[in-house]
Amino acid sequence: MSLIKFLTSKTFFKQLALALVAVVVLCFVMLKWLNVTTNHGEFETVPDLKGKSISVAELELNENRLVMQIQDSANFNPDYPKFSVIEQEPLAGTQVKENRKIYLTLNPSGYRKIEVPDLKERTYRQAKPTLEALGFKVGKLSYEDNIAEDLVLRMSHKGNTLQAGDKLPKTSVIDLVLGNGNRP
Repeated sequence: MSLIKFLTSKTFFKQLALALVAVVVLCFVMLKWLNVTTNHGEFETVPDLKGKSISVAELELNENRLVMQIQDSANFNPDYPKFSVIEQEPLAGTQVKENRKIYLTLNPSGYRKIEVPDLKERTYRQAKPTLEALGFKVGKLSYEDNIAEDLVLRMSHKGNTLQAGDKLPKTSVIDLVLGNGNRP
């Protein structure tokens, strides 16, 4: 039989019709299966977890059939309690699927510790911006007899003398002893 006769025969059209019906049925079954397995049209609302403790956040997420994923936290925020949620992704009120991971950033127990720089023999004009750039605060200034005016002679924190390399929490107040420009 020639190719042209086969393409115009009843057998070819029957096979073509059966193939089309099979494809349509297969597509219909796959779409129904996807609707059932992916819970099409069913969403969970992400609760607002900011400021809540880990245990409360976990309970709320479990009630909403969502999964908690804790991310590393480096920035202390004094406006929130220790170990509470300070950020979440996705945001509160977002519609998500069941068992979706909700990423939480927690507030650490305090500011991270930073090394105190070596400021001896530096002027106050150099020392102040260096300390502030690192996150420290300049506290009380006191003066001693020294020929160099406004030269840093010593640093202290809460009455304890500091050495370069000592570690203090960010936002710590550092007191400076400066030269007054008078000969000793």
